[in-house]
Amino acid sequence: MKLDCDMDENDIPLAVMIQRFAEIYTGAITDVLDALGLYHQTLPSTLKPIKFGICTVGAAFPIRGKPKRQLNYDESIRPILKMLGQVPENSVAVYETNDNSAAHLGELSVTAIKRCGCRGAVIDGGVRDVEYILREDFPVWSRYTTPADAVPRWQIVEWNCVVTIGDVQVGPGDIIVADYDGIVAVPQSMAGRVLTKCEELVSTENKVREAVNKGAPPLEAYEKFGEF
Repeated sequence: MKLDCDMDENDIPLAVMIQRFAEIYTGAITDVLDALGLYHQTLPSTLKPIKFGICTVGAAFPIRGKPKRQLNYDESIRPILKMLGQVPENSVAVYETNDNSAAHLGELSVTAIKRCGCRGAVIDGGVRDVEYILREDFPVWSRYTTPADAVPRWQIVEWNCVVTIGDVQVGPGDIIVADYDGIVAVPQSMAGRVLTKCEELVSTENKVREAVNKGAPPLEAYEKFGEF
């Protein structure tokens, strides 16, 4: 894929950008990012959706924490509750937990952030109360499930900050697109350009698909449209 990397894009309102990105699958977004030289924007494949068929798009609201045995429940939970109350509308909560034992999202947390207008959560850690979350139809990707509550086992360090998930840096406002194939982070500064190029790519791929369905050999379709 050849792209004009010098192309400027007008500012696109977040709500409009979310609506348009929601029409694009993560594979196409990754292809465009690769063509722009951004090879490390796909989050680890160990992050799995809690059910087949879910997808979401939103602006990243990153959260970082670390394991810590907490003896004082009140002191531990207050920063978590403060963070939950600051999750913005049209966001996707992105957790860098640095942990392998606790559930960092559960029933009441989902209730709180969904009411704020949060569009989903990506947790490089654990989740619990999955049956409730499924009933709420709230999109979540995580590494594992466990009933073990985070409050006595984990400490929130900061939020609305830059986090690292695998080898991907995610900053506040980066566009998160997640589907059954995986999760892609689009840098906020390039989101408009990437969106436009994705829409062009999807349009071309639709033409390729139509040609192949009509009997065109794959190589012929590629040579005609420049994509496959």
